[in-house]
Amino acid sequence: MSKMAEYDGPILEIDKLSISFFTRRHEIPAVMDFSVSVQPGEAVGLVGESGCGKSTVALGVMQDLGNNGRIVGGNIRFKGRDLAEMSADELRDIRGNEIAMIYQEPMASLNPAMKIGRQLIEVPMIHEGLGEKDAYDRALEVVTDVRLPDPERMLQAYPHQLSGGQQQRIVIAMALMSKPALLILDEPTTALDVTVEAAVVELVRDLGKKYGTSMLFISHNLGLILETCDRLCVMYSGEAVERGSIAEVFDDMQHPYTQALFRSIPLPGADKNAHPLVAIPGNFPLPHERPQGCNFGPRCDYFEPGRCDQGEIEMSPVAGNDRHATRCLKHLEIDWAAPIALAEQKEKTQPGKVVLQIDNLKKYYEVAANALFGGGTKRVVKANETLSFTARESETLAIVGESGCGKSTFAKVLMGLETATEGEILLDGNNIEQTAIEDRDTRTISDVQMVFQNPFDTLNPSMTVGRQIIRALEVFDFGSSDQDRKQRMLELLDLVKLPRAFANRMPRQLSGGQKQRVGIARAFSGGARIVVADEPVSALDVSVQAAVTDLLMEIQRKEKTTLLFISHDLSIVRYLSDRVMVMYLGHVVELGDTDQVFSPPYHPYTEALLSAVPIADTSVEKQHIVLEGDIPSAMDPPSGCPFQTRCRWKTEVPGGLCETIVPPTRQLQAGHQIKCHLSDEMLARMSPVIKVAAK
Repeated sequence: MSKMAEYDGPILEIDKLSISFFTRRHEIPAVMDFSVSVQPGEAVGLVGESGCGKSTVALGVMQDLGNNGRIVGGNIRFKGRDLAEMSADELRDIRGNEIAMIYQEPMASLNPAMKIGRQLIEVPMIHEGLGEKDAYDRALEVVTDVRLPDPERMLQAYPHQLSGGQQQRIVIAMALMSKPALLILDEPTTALDVTVEAAVVELVRDLGKKYGTSMLFISHNLGLILETCDRLCVMYSGEAVERGSIAEVFDDMQHPYTQALFRSIPLPGADKNAHPLVAIPGNFPLPHERPQGCNFGPRCDYFEPGRCDQGEIEMSPVAGNDRHATRCLKHLEIDWAAPIALAEQKEKTQPGKVVLQIDNLKKYYEVAANALFGGGTKRVVKANETLSFTARESETLAIVGESGCGKSTFAKVLMGLETATEGEILLDGNNIEQTAIEDRDTRTISDVQMVFQNPFDTLNPSMTVGRQIIRALEVFDFGSSDQDRKQRMLELLDLVKLPRAFANRMPRQLSGGQKQRVGIARAFSGGARIVVADEPVSALDVSVQAAVTDLLMEIQRKEKTTLLFISHDLSIVRYLSDRVMVMYLGHVVELGDTDQVFSPPYHPYTEALLSAVPIADTSVEKQHIVLEGDIPSAMDPPSGCPFQTRCRWKTEVPGGLCETIVPPTRQLQAGHQIKCHLSDEMLARMSPVIKVAAK
């Protein structure tokens, strides 16, 4: 089957596209008047919050809108041909062959019962009629291109035998097998660790250049778009609101929503006290509740009644810029360079007395060597290895590291969901490390509470919001009557800035950010001393993250709570934490206050983590450090330093120390400690990973 004839115009041209979904009762417009083009070899980013229509555009390009989705206006042209006019056979030939798509969850694209090699060679055999030998050779080449170790062994493996990052590389390899002209990536790194994400992003960028593939990169992460794309299109509530090159949109933005997005993300220089983030007021409109005129109008700082709420607003070109356009009537009148009206500055809180003390905590698990069928010898998983630190009243301590580093295991031991193998956890001087949650008294349970990553999983879908909070108050023995508890529940809704009427709502009637606020209200309902926040904003949209983070900080100031903030997002950690603890494979490899950890000298792992974080600022220069390989298994950790298999500094340490001896923890300066064999002289040679150039 031959590819479509060579074509020198735009690979993809979407013109005034409108897509609606039809229910029995009404039509729901998902995308309206949307235009974007992708030139040969160009990467275009599509940015916006959940529900803005990004993925619907991608499904429109794939002509895969299901039974109730329809294109109701405009067209999508691929290499000059309207996709809607193609026959089913022509579309089948193009999908996977000329247009390939990579999804957010790699396992959704892989057949768990089929070896990787078989899944890969199917693509050119079906689409191009290649023989099995030629298809295998190409699979081997592509798996080598996506930088997987031991490609021949990979082709013999089943998907479940690979890590998440390796699975995603296989999905990318599968998409590239037929050398497509257009690659659509829908949030391809959301489920991956930040260091793995950095490697995958670099890979996608390099492969795009090698194969000359055009890309449509869908993401809510502006930093990723900056690192991978040439141009971008910002979407809001089904419409494109701004289009242009990376430099134009990042440095000369011309739409209030783009400006508001940038103000709500923690760039270098943001500080929870001196330079708080500015959350976007109000909520994202539902498709059937969009306002008249400008969709962003009700949340816009520059809204003008009688003008911004009248009729359709068209995209208009921005003078002096190439292909830069905005959907704003007032873009010529707004002073885009005006300094940001600072959010209210807060007094820096001083940490109080030590509330939590951890001494040489160890948590080991015994597992069967053959996990599937049991039996055989037992193996030990060392999930936490000699953790020691303290946390004070009113302090935010961030716990940072990749999946499998032991962050969540520590949280489980602290909560009483697991008991410690060795060592001590002292809460206000009392040992709790061996007391399981069912044996803890009410006071201890209410003292240590948790806010979880996914607000959707932590609320009972069949219970009203008010009832769920009252239920927590009953567990904590709060008040002497139902009336007391109801009053406290309403006060807690005030505390998390939700209308009191929400007490009667069911969880399904709430947005993700609102559900997370209910989770926070519940965690603080018993007057918690310590709140463990496990990735509490990673499932939320960028604009909602700022509001929820700010809320957590405000409640902490009021209640003097100790916040243990578990995260892999170093931008948000830098913004809100007082101290940072970096974990790797069960060990604390670095601990210090935020300024110490974010400035050299670093532990080599911290250095790599900082380099991996995508930052949405064109003035930031970063050292480029990509970690090779995946994090080792805690069941079979490397000898010596846990990080030595991936460390770029290892050759600087003489005598093979790194491979044989676990480094001692040493103090660099007051309160700053690292676990590393590098000499003081070597550490002094480290240069900053992140530099902000003057604009």
